[in-house]
Amino acid sequence: MKDTGSLINHYCERFTLIDEKEAPKLMTIEHELKTSTAVPKCGLMMIGLGGNNGTTVTCGILANKNKLSWLTRRGEASANYFGSFSQSVTVKVGMRQSKDPSGKKTMEDIYKPVKDLLPMVKPEDFVIGGWDINSMDMYNATLRAKVLEPGLIQQLEKDLIKMKPLPGVYNLAYIASNQEDRANHIKEGTTSQLIQQVQEDIKNFRTTNKLERVVVLWTANTERYYEKDISNLEELEKLIKENAPLPPSVVYGVAALREKAIFLNGSPQNTIHPALIELAHKQGSYLAGSDFKSGQTKYKTAMGDYLIGSGIPIRSIVSYNHLGNNDGKNLSEPHTFRSKELSKVSCLEDAIMSNKILYPKGQEHIDHTVVIKYCPFVGDSKRAMDEYTSEIFLQGTNTIVSYNVCEDSLLAAPIMIDICVFAELFSRISIDSKPMGPVLSYLSFFFKAPVTNHPEYVINSLGRQKDMLSNFLKACAGYGTEDNTMMAFDF
Repeated sequence: MKDTGSLINHYCERFTLIDEKEAPKLMTIEHELKTSTAVPKCGLMMIGLGGNNGTTVTCGILANKNKLSWLTRRGEASANYFGSFSQSVTVKVGMRQSKDPSGKKTMEDIYKPVKDLLPMVKPEDFVIGGWDINSMDMYNATLRAKVLEPGLIQQLEKDLIKMKPLPGVYNLAYIASNQEDRANHIKEGTTSQLIQQVQEDIKNFRTTNKLERVVVLWTANTERYYEKDISNLEELEKLIKENAPLPPSVVYGVAALREKAIFLNGSPQNTIHPALIELAHKQGSYLAGSDFKSGQTKYKTAMGDYLIGSGIPIRSIVSYNHLGNNDGKNLSEPHTFRSKELSKVSCLEDAIMSNKILYPKGQEHIDHTVVIKYCPFVGDSKRAMDEYTSEIFLQGTNTIVSYNVCEDSLLAAPIMIDICVFAELFSRISIDSKPMGPVLSYLSFFFKAPVTNHPEYVINSLGRQKDMLSNFLKACAGYGTEDNTMMAFDF
């Protein structure tokens, strides 16, 4: 049913409560899901606007907006959103009963595009801006990235040449030293002054473009882990007041949340700590992260579902990557690589903990090695090799080896669009009269190391993450969720 500008649906959540002293108890909780149907004019400010990801997202949105086609050596290509969950995926919403030519009753699965389930911002409607530590305009930055075909870039030249990033926040202590020659466009000032400058950038962007909502997305280089554990907002504000040097990602995060913008962290460093979550809660804003789950790690979580779900314990995983883009260059130094290693290694923890037959207490460890090497010649075309060795029946072994060649930024860009589309949508949804957040946990499907409102309970399983997101969207849209027992069909 609808009220003024809202879609209201009721959903009965069911789960089984287990108590060792009692019989299993089926629990049901009735929820009211309310979605504001007014889609705001939305701006997307990317940190690292002139990088491979930032330029690819910008060009992809412009290409789709203008319905462009261009020639490649394989023939004509047209703009699409392949790889985007919000724009290119369909979900089963129910079944239709009909009759075949003989008059026999049949059932047909009905699917609906995710983008049509609820009112969502169209990617083409995002107003794009952002920051970069390099001053290059977006046309030349796109040429520098060497990701897209010249035939597409040339059609976008007039739009891109006018787009220039704002000066970025830079602290060499938190990224690789090999990035220093790129940093010619940086803000100056103390920590509190830098936060204020970023806040002014967001205010001006919002005012100039008459925006109702701003999403700030970190898609810049991986930072090293911030060693200090900032456990509460009071401590964070004290550090800011004392002008302690903070990681640039935290500077952007604080500024974005103070301006009630949504802050999304696409890199693996520990930007989203308890103090930042507390700030989001205080400001009534939202945040999510961390580290885009685009290729190798998404495949790894799917393989974990497959093997452990088949009763086969994975005993070792060796993951090797080499790539030649600026991300690979930045990760070539140990302190930045460590952030990436941790996000990649932790992605199977919940799958392992789910099966005490395969992984008895004290035997949950698997040998998990991650290697990333910088090879400039291959550019954005990343090579990813994985070896999964498992123990099988009667102590046999089974090894699966995969080799994936992927255009890194072309995998990441649709996911970045998804995160922004869904983050804006979730900012308009309330559950039982309470707004979602402040951490948008339902975005876990898109992150290697998802941050949640309940840090003791994190889901990494790709299948569970997809079901969680799909079922939540369907519930908000008024559709039931499918239990797939199929008993009505006497399977």
